Amino acid sequence: MSELQTYVINLDRSKDRLDAITVQLDRLGLPFTRIPAVDGKQASPEQKASIDEQSYQRKHGKPSLPGELGCYLSHVKAIQAFLQSDASFALILEDDAIFAEGFVDAVHELMQHPERWDMVKLSGVHSGTPVYVLTLNAKYGLAVMFSKCTCSSAYLINRIAAQAYSEKLLPMTLPYDHEFDLGWKYQIKVRAVSPFPVIHNEAVATTIVPGSVPNLKFRGRKRWPTHLYRLRTEFSRLSYAISQYCFSK
Repeated sequence: MSELQTYVINLDRSKDRLDAITVQLDRLGLPFTRIPAVDGKQASPEQKASIDEQSYQRKHGKPSLPGELGCYLSHVKAIQAFLQSDASFALILEDDAIFAEGFVDAVHELMQHPERWDMVKLSGVHSGTPVYVLTLNAKYGLAVMFSKCTCSSAYLINRIAAQAYSEKLLPMTLPYDHEFDLGWKYQIKVRAVSPFPVIHNEAVATTIVPGSVPNLKFRGRKRWPTHLYRLRTEFSRLSYAISQYCFSK
């Protein structure tokens, strides 16, 4: 799969995570490029200026965390690296990904149907209420998502999506996994593989939100703008999904 470039986002201090995913990718025969992750705790003034904090709090209902900024900018780095390459497709992975049986076959099948997608989610915390539009193989299908599906552990993009992201991802106004699947905003074809062929490694602690962080969610009237934003977003998501499903059939 010479058209494919694989990127693994990994913090310098997380060598154990890099070792674990390296073993998996070597076994799968997938060479990769490591993207040194941005450490939000050590972000530069320029990096901190990449977030629109007022919009973030209005949309997400709580202050941003350094790890969320680091995660967001790390994915931006991976996308920029892809655009600087000659590859047609990029597989972008966070270092806590675990690959299910048939993962490589699913990626290969996706590359055989480049006209059917621009970004494909390969992992998700929520199901996304998938509705199939293409059978990839006996185990996996390509689907349009009709509901929210957070998670950015693994996804496949083409150059159309990468260019759209490079133009519109910044400034940051949401966590990355809430932002990058807003297909109507980026004018790209967002899909998911169902069932997901990649899962989180639950045995390792997150490097985004430490367990000691208190609940920072706004309450009462201060959270009303967030409720309104999410209501509008889910309406847009549903409208987008219906149009994408009709277009795909």
